[in-house]
Amino acid sequence: MIIVDTTVWVDYLRGASTAQTDWLEPELERQRLGITDLILCEVLQGIREEPLFERVRQELLKLEVFATGGVALAVAAAEHYRRLRADGYTVRRTIDCLIATFCLQHGHALLHNDRDFDPFEQVLSLTVIHP
Repeated sequence: MIIVDTTVWVDYLRGASTAQTDWLEPELERQRLGITDLILCEVLQGIREEPLFERVRQELLKLEVFATGGVALAVAAAEHYRRLRADGYTVRRTIDCLIATFCLQHGHALLHNDRDFDPFEQVLSLTVIHP
């Protein structure tokens, strides 16, 4: 399973051409792609127009959506944050810690365009798709 991060969806919805969006377009029909409930929330909260909100919501809900959260994920994400901080990396957003930790716990790869995930790959061996 490949989890597609908010950063990629935002670029994709804006029509931006990045390595990640160029990879995503053809793989939507070929790969097993998913999102977390946190990613769903982040993407949808950024949409201003109601008709577009509804279209994007319907399309994203065609993917596998994983529920995240709970005590175990929170503690593991905090431990990852602390480990990375001790190694000299500061992850700027808690939600990125939660998403990366979820992927690590469940063996999912991550497609992203966000430098906050780089230490998770370098130090904690997060599997990342590099188009």
